[in-house]
Amino acid sequence: MLEQVIFFTIMMGFLITVLLSPIFIPFLRRLKFGQSIREEGPKSHQKKSGTPTMGGIMILLSIIITSLVMASKFAGPTSRTYMLIIVTAGFGLLGFLDDFIKVAMKRNLGLTSKQKLLGQIIISVIFYLLYRRNEMPSELGLPFTDYSIDLGWFYLVFVIFWLVGFSNAVNLTDGLDGLVSGTAAIAFGGYAVLAWSQSQFELSIFSVAVVGAVLGFLVFNAHPAKVFMGDTGSLALGGAIAALSILTGQELLLLVIGGVFVIETLSVILQVISFKTTGRRIFKMSPLHHHYELSGWSEWRVVMTFWTVGLLFAILGIYIGVWM
Repeated sequence: MLEQVIFFTIMMGFLITVLLSPIFIPFLRRLKFGQSIREEGPKSHQKKSGTPTMGGIMILLSIIITSLVMASKFAGPTSRTYMLIIVTAGFGLLGFLDDFIKVAMKRNLGLTSKQKLLGQIIISVIFYLLYRRNEMPSELGLPFTDYSIDLGWFYLVFVIFWLVGFSNAVNLTDGLDGLVSGTAAIAFGGYAVLAWSQSQFELSIFSVAVVGAVLGFLVFNAHPAKVFMGDTGSLALGGAIAALSILTGQELLLLVIGGVFVIETLSVILQVISFKTTGRRIFKMSPLHHHYELSGWSEWRVVMTFWTVGLLFAILGIYIGVWM
């Protein structure tokens, strides 16, 4: 029974996105909600200017509808389901505002960094309050061991750091056609397996709803992309997977399962530190995917390589979380 629910959840998420795309993409194009390409980015990306963005709206609608409908088919949505939806929708709304300012008000950088950070913190605090209201633990499990550390009130600081950090990490990774769609599908698939192994089936259903939604989006987002997810999608996916890692009690495993997002973020941090301290750049451009582009790799080769690395990380994370 559950296996059928999982299968139909993926299919429903996939089909909703695929069916919405032919409606939304022309609509976004008519509104002239096209992507602005930064001049300091790779020159090859200039041809992508004007490609419809804010496609994350389709992903969000698919995730919310699918997870609610399929959870009700199995045992009914739980408080954890609603917590994930609130985080996903909250970060998605923040990303929508950022995208809207970029495309409608012609401010290429969107929300200011302070405005975006404040919004991310508020959503993270709301998630924490809901988390504690449901009397969930403030313990941080240590991979490879049966031990956990009770962080007490400091768990709030961790939750803020985790949700803000990974929403930005996924956002940084969203720089090539299909890159985040594929890596997110893999990472959420990894957490679907972990949630299943814990018999947290509502979390597994949500995870595969995301998998189906982003795979449906990938049909139109693969190179050459007909639509971009924008911050609407990338911030939502990053916040969602961080919240999912907390609800499964496998927070630190996200560093493995979401290894591609971590590496992309580290490449930016190292680049900034190196340039500010020595005046030299470690990479030709950061995030890391741009370095490989400027090294002569085709966009599709970079994406496929990162997908493969993401899959290996997910398999390793599942192995650690389930069998070790």
